Amino acid sequence: MKKIDTVLFDLDGTLINTNELIIASFLYTLDKFFPEQYNREHVLPLMGMPLVETMEHFSKDQVEELVEVYREHNISHHDDFVEEFEGVFETVEELYKKGYKLGIVTTKMRNTVEMGLKLVGLDKFFSTVVTLDDVQRAKPDPEPVQKALTLLLSSPEKAIMVGDSKYDILAGKNAGTKTAGVAWTIRGQEYLQQFEPDVMLDSMTDLLNYLGER
Repeated sequence: MKKIDTVLFDLDGTLINTNELIIASFLYTLDKFFPEQYNREHVLPLMGMPLVETMEHFSKDQVEELVEVYREHNISHHDDFVEEFEGVFETVEELYKKGYKLGIVTTKMRNTVEMGLKLVGLDKFFSTVVTLDDVQRAKPDPEPVQKALTLLLSSPEKAIMVGDSKYDILAGKNAGTKTAGVAWTIRGQEYLQQFEPDVMLDSMTDLLNYLGER
């Protein structure tokens, strides 16, 4: 195996804990349009998908309105909920100092991605951020991963995709990279293990061990 010199990260649920923000924004929106019909158990299986696709599960006719209300709630409450996961800053900073090529590959829109990265101080480490705005096809399609690799002047055999959902693992596999799942995924480690990531990280610092940096 060629030495990995490129690490691509999903954002929500992987680097930063936006789980409760996302759930709260969904429940606020759904309760406004469909009072008392949905709870968090309806939302959890859909997390990680592009927002528009997720809202289509609830109403094909009101997608734009649902998305607008969701985004207003999400942005206005963003800083109250969001924080980094343990070991994330330390790991990303060390990889940055050691010269790894670092990128974000997410299904979020760019404005909220930048809000999250800046809030926890991770923005200075990432030269490449591929968002939903930048691609035609979202994860699990390989396009976002391939775009990040192109921007970083890297190749699949030298890269690993790190994420908390099946969309991250499958996107990495489809693009030909190594893949890492995170055990703190809100869906549970056993669920994510079904998609056979090359490694499961109990803590983000485990990534340094996997890459031979500790």
